[in-house]
Amino acid sequence: MSFSYANPYTSTRLPVFARNVVATSHPLAAQAGLRMLQQGGNAVDAAVATAAAMTIVEPVSNGLGSDAFCILWDGQQLHGLNASGRAPRAWTLDYLRGKFGADAVHFAKRGFDTVTVPGAVAGWAAMSRRFGKLPFADLMQPAIEIAERGYLVPVVVQQKWAAATPELQGLPGFADNFLPWGRAPKVGELFQFKAAARGLRAIADSGGEAFYRGEIAAALCAMSQAHGGAHQLADFADYQPEWVTPIGQDYRGHMLHEIPPNGQGIAALIALGILEHFDVAGLPVDGVDSQHLQIEAMKLAFADVYRYVAEPSSMAVTPAQMLDGAYLKRRARLIDMQRAQDFGAGNPAKGGTIYLTTADEDGMMVSFIQSNYMGFGSGCVEPTYGISLQNRGYGFSLDTASPNVVAPGKRPFHTIIPAFLTKGGQPQMSYGVMGANMQPQGHMQTLVRMLDYHQNPQTACDAPRWRYNQGLSINVEASLDPATVQGLVARGHQIDVINDSYQDFGAGQFIWRAGDPKTEGYIAASDARRDGLVAGF
Repeated sequence: MSFSYANPYTSTRLPVFARNVVATSHPLAAQAGLRMLQQGGNAVDAAVATAAAMTIVEPVSNGLGSDAFCILWDGQQLHGLNASGRAPRAWTLDYLRGKFGADAVHFAKRGFDTVTVPGAVAGWAAMSRRFGKLPFADLMQPAIEIAERGYLVPVVVQQKWAAATPELQGLPGFADNFLPWGRAPKVGELFQFKAAARGLRAIADSGGEAFYRGEIAAALCAMSQAHGGAHQLADFADYQPEWVTPIGQDYRGHMLHEIPPNGQGIAALIALGILEHFDVAGLPVDGVDSQHLQIEAMKLAFADVYRYVAEPSSMAVTPAQMLDGAYLKRRARLIDMQRAQDFGAGNPAKGGTIYLTTADEDGMMVSFIQSNYMGFGSGCVEPTYGISLQNRGYGFSLDTASPNVVAPGKRPFHTIIPAFLTKGGQPQMSYGVMGANMQPQGHMQTLVRMLDYHQNPQTACDAPRWRYNQGLSINVEASLDPATVQGLVARGHQIDVINDSYQDFGAGQFIWRAGDPKTEGYIAASDARRDGLVAGF
């Protein structure tokens, strides 16, 4: 029987209630995390096992050569982890201009010249060492089994796989690993990734050391140099993820926490700080006034983020200055409720991604995100160990006036951002919304629905979204009320109505703490825009 996977009917998901929960965008990965919880592990063990499995079952969006970020509540306090990669030491401005031209602003989009040292594996190991209960090697086992035995390719993953193939099929290692029949797999075909199983075993046996100071590092550097890259063993050996203090913004009696720069999470905080000066709840939830106001707040946030955010040592202003209450109040006054605007940056100095979240009955909650950036990242795949490498170096600039100008050992601007909500210093929700610059927009839109309009996490996740691009350009989902779309057009927004929700509007996973985790547990949601699942018990 050959099925059609086009579904003309609306599919409704309901929130899941459980004391131990894993939510992510592939069912097998969610079950990998749940398996760790059932074996006596905690939410960190579940998160690491889920993240490892996700590199196999959603390779379009992430791989063993990804970067990652995490915010976690350990039962007592909040911790942040920045496991994003740094530029190889050979990446000087002169070196890259010599390769790509003196007038180049960005260098390559794909290939080894876009690969910073991948941080995800180091992030897994750091989380496990500090907070995990189970042996690290045990956390890799579900992913190893999936890679060895294979899995049937699901609908959304297959669509993105096929779309990426024409651009990437000629890059080193891509066809051998991801085009097993000389093409992308079809929906429901069995895909096995035995090379990645070998890589995962080496990672498991060494606690991640093989990736940075062992056989995997050697293989990656040899392949890079064979294809014109500049990676050296010392670049990998020197890498360490960084534990950081999350930054936060009050909103409606709660505080939203994000990882500080070099990421864009501060955009969601700025937008919410602006919305604090408006009675959002007094406007109809899906009406033009509410949507216009949120769009304009998000534009103001991005204007500052794109001007200032970079590696902290390269920023002209601090995150605290960007989130200053008086400054955000001044920015809020710029919004005209009857007219869309193209805002410039203010002056605060004067004032392919996968996401997963886990929670356990002891109160530990994890918000975790990892990504290869664009679909399949650099397109380069090391064949012996199945390491699919990100292309985060594309976030650097060759413009010396940019805060993101490339330099050896520097981290580029990052789009991937986990989020965490607290109330009165206690955990409330672990969540994230994937999709490049959609991420802070999704953080803001879904949180407004929950806190201003009291929509449950699944409803807030399912609701139609918009996405700000640049200038006056906005994409909106086809499910948004046509009257609201026309109202936005009348105010000057340039609207494109999009039917492909995966492409433009990201996908979220949510775990809301309902009360005492041992008795009341959590309310969890998974976005229907991907092949996801909430698994719990």
